[in-house]
Amino acid sequence: MRFELYSDVNSFYSDVYEFMARDETRNMIPAGNVAAGYSGADKTGWRDPSGWLMATVSDGGAITLAALMTPPHNLTLCAEGSRADDGALSCLIDGLIAAKFTIGGVMTEKSLAERFAEIFSSATGAEYGVETRLRLYELTEVNPDLPYVGTLRSIRESDLAFLPYWVAGFGNDCFGSPLYVGSDIAIFRREFETKRVFVLEDGMTPVSTAKISRELRTVCGIAQVYTPPYFRGRGFATSCVAGVSRVVLERGYKKCALYTDLSNPTSNDIYQKIGYRPVCDSVEIKFKPQ
Repeated sequence: MRFELYSDVNSFYSDVYEFMARDETRNMIPAGNVAAGYSGADKTGWRDPSGWLMATVSDGGAITLAALMTPPHNLTLCAEGSRADDGALSCLIDGLIAAKFTIGGVMTEKSLAERFAEIFSSATGAEYGVETRLRLYELTEVNPDLPYVGTLRSIRESDLAFLPYWVAGFGNDCFGSPLYVGSDIAIFRREFETKRVFVLEDGMTPVSTAKISRELRTVCGIAQVYTPPYFRGRGFATSCVAGVSRVVLERGYKKCALYTDLSNPTSNDIYQKIGYRPVCDSVEIKFKPQ
């Protein structure tokens, strides 16, 4: 088996994208990230590929395992059928260790992440534990009998008065991030210009938001679903996600995909009512250096 480390995102894209695209839903995160790096349209924060970890393991010339890390985010893996044999994982880990990369965590399909963690821990002595348990869902049709409330629209310039606070609230709810609102309005203006962020209004009041995250060939991701605490429990998030899902399908994508935290039964129930069906479970595993 052969380990290859990449410094050029164009070469990495050329070698791995078709491999990842064989199962776009399962590989939505790494495929979406490498496509974003390849396009070069936005190099803010983690999107700048100059700081990425990009690697493959091949056997007989064919790629069997791809790894991508976009700091500060965790390592993501892509394997045929989300399963890699121990030889491929060991080859990858040996290569990463030799290159002196610091791996703070891995987030991918459950069995693949767990086996990577076991081999990585054995090779480095690092302790590890599961941080988050996730479920990946996909949708091909929005439930036609779903009750709908509110009016969905794309964000506009005036929404910048509250949207940064909602993004901070989302990060705090989902990841425990500090309730910090940055002053870089240019980030939100880019979202406004690309028409990927939507707001649901009840009357004239914004009550919920959701975002189109990764646009692949046949699959489009939905993320950053947030309803301020005061407006929760009224069906606004359900209508917002259903509305954005309809927009995605109307734009010609065959599927919508999203992740949920398995510790949140409310969101898992909401998405299934909309028409989302489970694809697989994933885990986020964190490593503690020995």
